[in-house]
Amino acid sequence: MLVAMTVNGKAVSRDVDPRTLLVQFLRDNLRLTGTHVGCDTSQCGACVVHIDGNAVKSCTILAVACESSAVTTIEGLAAGGTLHPMQEAFREHHGLQCGFCTPGMIMTAVDMVNRRGPDLDEHTIREDLEGNICRCTGYHNIVKAVAAGAQAMGETAFKQAAE
Repeated sequence: MLVAMTVNGKAVSRDVDPRTLLVQFLRDNLRLTGTHVGCDTSQCGACVVHIDGNAVKSCTILAVACESSAVTTIEGLAAGGTLHPMQEAFREHHGLQCGFCTPGMIMTAVDMVNRRGPDLDEHTIREDLEGNICRCTGYHNIVKAVAAGAQAMGETAFKQAAE
């Protein structure tokens, strides 16, 4: 089947097997390997992307179901060589170790801020990240990074609104 969508702001179309998962389409067809496959059972969250602005585990949806959708991957967050505020916060606050879960954590965190706003407490962050598994860090630095990234996203939105 021919599937067409916008990925990271660019129109793409490819012939795919109708059973192709979005994560496979992104990694195998588009070579966007920042979206990881960690469990194949929708439990780890390493494959989270945004579809039409909402966080979705890309191992749970077929590529053909995303026809005409706007998909954003971890590669699509940075603009012009500048990291997204959440990406920068993860770097600055050491919110990663091996880095395998990091793309999904960041995509989930950006969605969290977009839904809830920048003022997030630790309980809310931990609750909203429950569908993302990290096997390395114990989450302490991830929570700190999400809180800092949320504040930075709020400041960026305020500056953009003022302009």
